[in-house]
Amino acid sequence: MKRWWHRWFRTPAELRAMGVVGINMRNGRFVLPNNPRRLYDLVDNKVRTKGLAEERGISVPKTYGVVANPGDVLRFEKMVEGYDSFVVKPVRGSGGKGVLVIAGREDGMYVKPSGARLSPAEVRHHLQNILAGLFSLGGKRDQALVEYKVMPDPTMMSISFQGAPDIRVVLFHGYPVLAMLRASTRESDGRSNLHQGAIGVGVDITTGVTVHAVHHGRSVDRHPDMKVPVIGVHVPEWDRILDIAVTCHEMTGLGYLGVDLMIDQNQGPIMIEVNARPGLAIQMANGVGLLKRLEPIAERHRAFPGDDRPTKIAFSKNSFAAKSPA
Repeated sequence: MKRWWHRWFRTPAELRAMGVVGINMRNGRFVLPNNPRRLYDLVDNKVRTKGLAEERGISVPKTYGVVANPGDVLRFEKMVEGYDSFVVKPVRGSGGKGVLVIAGREDGMYVKPSGARLSPAEVRHHLQNILAGLFSLGGKRDQALVEYKVMPDPTMMSISFQGAPDIRVVLFHGYPVLAMLRASTRESDGRSNLHQGAIGVGVDITTGVTVHAVHHGRSVDRHPDMKVPVIGVHVPEWDRILDIAVTCHEMTGLGYLGVDLMIDQNQGPIMIEVNARPGLAIQMANGVGLLKRLEPIAERHRAFPGDDRPTKIAFSKNSFAAKSPA
């Protein structure tokens, strides 16, 4: 059967029939009416988001330090003393821009997951670029967050090249809508950003099993580098992942959001960040248009606005079991 994502061009009528949500619809119907501007800083500032999560008992990567000014850049090596691996990210970054993953050290150099080496001076230069706002929302001056590098669960690493995969859950009014796993490739240099060449793997909300995958917008069944199947993989601790995602809705008050998590081999699911404007590629990863999930939730929320966390998770599990994409 020919699947809808196999064709690059679709008419507006076809897209509507598939329930595909575009940027204008996402913003006009779901983001702006449900995400008050005053709440954005709760998720646009990663340091603040981590603080909220810790108050709720959600596991987050340990913070090694925050580089807030040029003086901190000079003290950076002291900040990571004793840590062979770590992650550097802009506090107000988005889309994975500016994230630097260090997997180890060798001969005075920092080693990335790909094996590429960076000198201390090169890392300091990257930090200076973050401070200058090169990767931040709106290009404003920023800070750099330095934190624990997740030691990924072996099941997750079995379908990801070098870098740790992450999981995104999109929610509407606190109900899980769609989920995907983003697995890194040689091309993406250990990062899970789809625009940089990572794979998007749709995950069944009901079971936590991977059901469909895309690479650069084209359907794939196997990892392009590792050649292993990426379909039929069970994401560990799926119920816990959904519980954390719904808790992030509760702690931020955002009606439409995406929650990114990783699974640490020692700590289990860890919340990485929350996004008030989650991207739309998750539709391609699942072969499902968002509108087919968002409209039933809007009806449910109008009828039962007081649903608690377990009820919301149960509703999504019962309503959105994966089907073979047509």
